[in-house]
Amino acid sequence: MSTITNLTRMWLTRSIKPFIFTNEFDEQLSFAECRNLGLYVHIPFCSSICNFCPYCKIVYSKEACDRYIDALIKEVHMAGRQIKSRKAVTSLYFGGGTPALCAGRIKKIIETISKHFMITEGIGVELHPDNVNVPLLQTLKDAGVTKISIGIQSFGEKHQAVLGRKNVDISAIKNALKAVSFETVSMDFIFALPGQTFEDLKSDIDTAFANGANHIAIYPFIDFTFTESPVRTMAKREKRKLLDDITGYCLDKGYIRDSIWTFSKGENVRYSSMTRDNFLGFGCSATTLLQEQFKINTFSVEEYCGRIDKGLLSTSLTIRFTLRQRMVYYLFWTAYSTKVDPADFEEFFKVPLKKMYGFEFWIAKCLGFLREEKGVYHMTLKGAFYYHYYENFYTLSYIDKMWGLMQKEAFPSGMEL
Repeated sequence: MSTITNLTRMWLTRSIKPFIFTNEFDEQLSFAECRNLGLYVHIPFCSSICNFCPYCKIVYSKEACDRYIDALIKEVHMAGRQIKSRKAVTSLYFGGGTPALCAGRIKKIIETISKHFMITEGIGVELHPDNVNVPLLQTLKDAGVTKISIGIQSFGEKHQAVLGRKNVDISAIKNALKAVSFETVSMDFIFALPGQTFEDLKSDIDTAFANGANHIAIYPFIDFTFTESPVRTMAKREKRKLLDDITGYCLDKGYIRDSIWTFSKGENVRYSSMTRDNFLGFGCSATTLLQEQFKINTFSVEEYCGRIDKGLLSTSLTIRFTLRQRMVYYLFWTAYSTKVDPADFEEFFKVPLKKMYGFEFWIAKCLGFLREEKGVYHMTLKGAFYYHYYENFYTLSYIDKMWGLMQKEAFPSGMEL
């Protein structure tokens, strides 16, 4: 697995040089001129810990949460003071963890961010199904939230049991969503679980759209080495058929595919914290992607608060991109939206896509991964599956290794990928 990933990296970056992360960081972040800049805030607290979840999280306590939010507000001001006037940004997403556990302070965080940034495309918050009640939804809406994403994972009892989740009260969710409306209501599901069938996923999707959702996300189960999940992964051939069948079903129903894993009922219904050219991340484990660098904050809540209290950024690891490395990163996550526009690439890098990767895109077309329409590359069903397939390689070779290390060390000396 790592051999395939490394060979792909060397070919695409035209270098044997690995991705080198160091424990240094810039006090000043060069985001003032970044185009299509997005924002992300990580809230790591959960009422209980799901054994399959790889994200940075700890069990909630009010004292720890209040201290963390105080530090988070300071971090936002530290970044905001680096620009002379409010900067327009695309979107703001709160992830976790369970952001609803600090719902009463979400408004303060948004107000702080709004002193430095103008959010043009809405504010999204991830929710656990238990959070979907009228008082909490109204609190979020009053704070300025316009999009919510509910981590259902599965409505089916057999798969809820596999994931260690309890049954979802569908009627309670439907009634709450009727009472408090949002621009986007997304529901997340996991696919490629043991024994999962097309009928299982079809039922989940139909139930979601019948009970308040106008957007769904179907993420593949990935077996991270540092989690304690007993769930076994599905075989490649079985997974491909399941993905193709469910994609075909959604398209036949007239749903719009706006990324590899997501479908919506309308053109302007969006929920994605990933498909952005550049972004600033606030909070522990949050990442920041800029024109020439990528950095990730410490996973330790205690160390995060300590660094911020000292007036220092909580950056744990940083990579300084070569031009080719940045291009590969750009293309990988742009392709997540199922299309790549050469005009956008050229605007970002000031060089034509065909000059840099014309051969690779020609090969992808010949293999049936892409089709070209009016100068824009669109991913085929075959291409979408293989994107998913190689994303698994990327995730287990790179993200798994990095997050596994950072779960153990607050500030590693460095690492190579």
